[in-house]
Amino acid sequence: MTFIPNYSFDGEPAPGETWEVAPGVWWIRMPLPFKLNHINLWMLADGDGWTLVDTGILSDDIKACWADIEKKHVSADRPVKRLICTHYHPDHMGLAGWLCERHGIELTTTLGEWTTARLYCLETEESKAFQMLPFFRKAGFSEEQMALVVPRTSHYASVAGMPPHTFNRVKDGDIIEIDGQGWDVMITEGHAVEQACLYCADKKVLISADQILPRITPNVSLQAQEPDADPLKLFLDSLDQFHALPADTLVLPSHDWPFRGLRERLDHMVEHHEERLAVTLEACAQPASGIDVLNKMFPRKLDDHQIFFAVGEALAHVHRLMYKGRISRSLSPDGIYLYKAREQDEQAA
Repeated sequence: MTFIPNYSFDGEPAPGETWEVAPGVWWIRMPLPFKLNHINLWMLADGDGWTLVDTGILSDDIKACWADIEKKHVSADRPVKRLICTHYHPDHMGLAGWLCERHGIELTTTLGEWTTARLYCLETEESKAFQMLPFFRKAGFSEEQMALVVPRTSHYASVAGMPPHTFNRVKDGDIIEIDGQGWDVMITEGHAVEQACLYCADKKVLISADQILPRITPNVSLQAQEPDADPLKLFLDSLDQFHALPADTLVLPSHDWPFRGLRERLDHMVEHHEERLAVTLEACAQPASGIDVLNKMFPRKLDDHQIFFAVGEALAHVHRLMYKGRISRSLSPDGIYLYKAREQDEQAA
């Protein structure tokens, strides 16, 4: 199945600019220093002020972008009243502490995302290394790759500040009133811990965060802190709730461009992961490590940043098949997990 997004706008706002994409909904685009080089943020008219959704990473350049936006839209008569963060990833919550202090406002997010962000900021290199080193060794990292792990322990804190010490919790099914209209909180799992998407029925607008993107699928990774989880099942199960939304919903994703075609995109994402599961099964026809599966799933050369996302993604697919009883796992004499397709699946592969 091929999905061609129905993009709703030509181009995108430059850093520091805002575009109104629906009544009272403004699109902001901030740069990122990664391969995925941008994030979309949202500014919602809220009575005599503004509600912000997500922040960008911690950097002087992004702070300067926010200062430019504030000059155009924010004043004593029209202040920033609230910040909502969809999840803990640094491009979404990295400046939460700074923005909340700057405007004297509170953070609204889920308990899982606030807790995870603070934990990542508070953990030491030593505590994080104790968690990460065994995980990546069992995944089959080479000695050269293992040398990348300890520097990785401080990555989060380098691009995200400490979130506020207190916050307002939202849960699945809550309704946040913004400018007299209700925004339904839709919780998703798998990409993050307890990511919040926001849907306004009056506007037929969905702020989909990283859950639903028009062109790429979000990273769904097995995490070192929960090494026996099944994140792909959580992610796929979370997609089901969006089928109930209107077919002409305007989807505002955190990356790429606003689009329509929600239901077709949902079907396409499921099909994509089914194809990835088939590749995973084929990779495990003979005993394979997580790195072996990664090399089958991602044949292109990956940089030192991408390798961590890719192995997490490969292991998420392995675990989905393992929990479906189609792959078995054993520990090799040198301490590496090996995954093997069960006999009937090996024959099919």
